Amino acid sequence: MSATTEHSTAAETSTTANRIPFNQPAQVGQELAYVQDCFARKHLSGNGIYTKRCEQFFEERFGFPKALLTTSCTDALEMAAILANIQPGDEVIVPSYTFVSSANAFVLRGAKIIFADSERQTPNIDVAQLAGLITPRTKAVVVVHYAGMACDMDALVALTNRHGIFLIEDAAHAIEATYRGKPLGRFGQLATFSFHETKNLVCGEGGLLAINDPGLIYRAEVIREKGTDRQAFFRGEVDKYTWQDVGSSFLPADYVAAYLWAQLENLENIQAKRLAIWTLYHERLATAEAQGWIERPKLPDCASNNAHMYYLICPSIAARTFLIEQLKQAQIQAVFHYLPLHESPFYQPHHDPARPLPNALRYADCLVRLPLFYDLSLEQANRVASVVLTALEAWAARPA
Repeated sequence: MSATTEHSTAAETSTTANRIPFNQPAQVGQELAYVQDCFARKHLSGNGIYTKRCEQFFEERFGFPKALLTTSCTDALEMAAILANIQPGDEVIVPSYTFVSSANAFVLRGAKIIFADSERQTPNIDVAQLAGLITPRTKAVVVVHYAGMACDMDALVALTNRHGIFLIEDAAHAIEATYRGKPLGRFGQLATFSFHETKNLVCGEGGLLAINDPGLIYRAEVIREKGTDRQAFFRGEVDKYTWQDVGSSFLPADYVAAYLWAQLENLENIQAKRLAIWTLYHERLATAEAQGWIERPKLPDCASNNAHMYYLICPSIAARTFLIEQLKQAQIQAVFHYLPLHESPFYQPHHDPARPLPNALRYADCLVRLPLFYDLSLEQANRVASVVLTALEAWAARPA
């Protein structure tokens, strides 16, 4: 190898070492050993020992009457739509500022989506406007606990109970988060969680359907098993399993659950590390908020912090673009988040143009997410915060 090549290789290694990605999936314990154990047991399909361990963990820790692992949070939402008996012509209220799955699961059943705006203080759904959106055709309200911060669940439970409609919690961000001490996912008849590699607990792709209405448990098992009573057969409750209902293949492979089980064994460690990073960002960037350069996350008094995400609200899309570019130049990857679903090419023709959703648009234009993952060191998080502060100061000092 020539001296020039050695110098080039060393420079590339240094550049890579200094790069901070937005996310990096965690491997914290026995993940690979448990996956290998699945192969040793010769059970790779769903409902193996690790699937059952994970489901029991969620039921015991969070008090869910039934927890069913799924292939994704998207699939858990599609199961929820079936369980809520969504039919063509039904209306489902969904926040506009969310991932497409929150709405698409119900569109697949023929529902009309009624988009709601976010709050001014948080990206969560604005509960105050929901009563005005409910009609005789409303079948369900879907709420998203953005960044793991609880929505106003007292008001939501009271509202949905009063109208006799389903409350479905999209808790994709919200594992280990609470509202007034009660775990998120325990308030609606149904709740969904995500274990995608960007979440607090990961298994690559995976999800969970939490069922709080015991009357829905049997049907949920049938739906997850392609519409058959296969689960009842394995429990010895029937002598053969047959087609009972609509359904699909929503059950994940047991080696996916094996990876997740290792994460659950290290839950407290994962959460403590993420919270330390979140707190560092929050404290370092307090001066920027005091200067009026950004807004930091505002955690409601009744909500806990599960450190799923650290985001900032910039004063404009131009300021956000500048900040992301400055971070990129420092080899730090920061990203914005959702585009408002009510303005999407697919659903804009169905949204009432006389009903603007200004807060959803504001978050779409101004919110930026900073790197936050288990293997991010506090030294790296400090570097991220320093670059953010320098960039914000430069933006504030630019010529008018």
